[in-house]
Amino acid sequence: MKLSLPFLVVLVASLFGLGVWLHTPDRPRDELEALYLRSPADYVQAAGMRLHVRDDGPRDAPAVVMLHGFGASLHTWEGWAQGLAGPFRVVRFDLPGFALTGPDPTGDYGDERAMVVLEALLDRLGIARASLIGNSIGGRIAWKFAALHPDRVEKLVLVSPDGFASPGFEYGRKAEVPGILNLMRFILPTAAVRANLQPAYGDPAVLTDQLTTRYRDLMLAPGVRDAMFARLEQVMLEPPEPLLRRIQAPTLLLWGEKDAMIPVSNAADYARALHDSRTVTFPDLGHVPQEEAPARSLEPVRKFLAEGYPGLDG
Repeated sequence: MKLSLPFLVVLVASLFGLGVWLHTPDRPRDELEALYLRSPADYVQAAGMRLHVRDDGPRDAPAVVMLHGFGASLHTWEGWAQGLAGPFRVVRFDLPGFALTGPDPTGDYGDERAMVVLEALLDRLGIARASLIGNSIGGRIAWKFAALHPDRVEKLVLVSPDGFASPGFEYGRKAEVPGILNLMRFILPTAAVRANLQPAYGDPAVLTDQLTTRYRDLMLAPGVRDAMFARLEQVMLEPPEPLLRRIQAPTLLLWGEKDAMIPVSNAADYARALHDSRTVTFPDLGHVPQEEAPARSLEPVRKFLAEGYPGLDG
């Protein structure tokens, strides 16, 4: 069928209008800071960039540093941070490319750059040695740092950590990013955000409107969507076993058995490679147990971190 010129003009105009109507611009930084920045003092300069950091608890207490997963923010740890601050100094921050930290000016989101940023932040905060807690890609950053900087890591808590190959993320090959996902650079409806988040939860009811809104808001921070795609495009996994075998820090593996993003079967892969590890799973939880059931999932973490510290381990 041959389309007439007037029809094509109307079609193009309609599609353009639809695109304008659906277009989702970045939100102004000051609006997001009013909602999600506790204090201007929570911005910390390290590794040539400004990181959004929350640093709670006594400065002379054993330090715990928390690293979130893809698309998340330091807010994912709220329940755990409140439960640990006091006996511990608890540091959490928005990783480069996410939330209020925003894009890394270097444009580099590889693991080597992550090591530089984490070490620079520890130095900036005067933390010589810390326990690391990491979820998903934050878990991969945590265990790589422990392998490469053993003198700076006391203990590891890996919550559904990334690192082993999975469909679309093969060893030695750049990640396959579906082209349709690029639309999220320009269009980010709440329904799409919710659909992408739901597999992370064992109980979909936990994903409230308020939680969905927070994730979406912080994805709309200036430059964050482009940075997220840059990170995905730079992923290059290598077989993790050689580095995992170098880790000396005692490690707690924590997994939700309903994790639809990184399978709980990977816990056994990590356990085989690590020298000193134990595994705790939750039958009813998913990829982010710290959000789904913060009090319950924190209990084994608290006990693990307290071991060896007089007054904390009893």
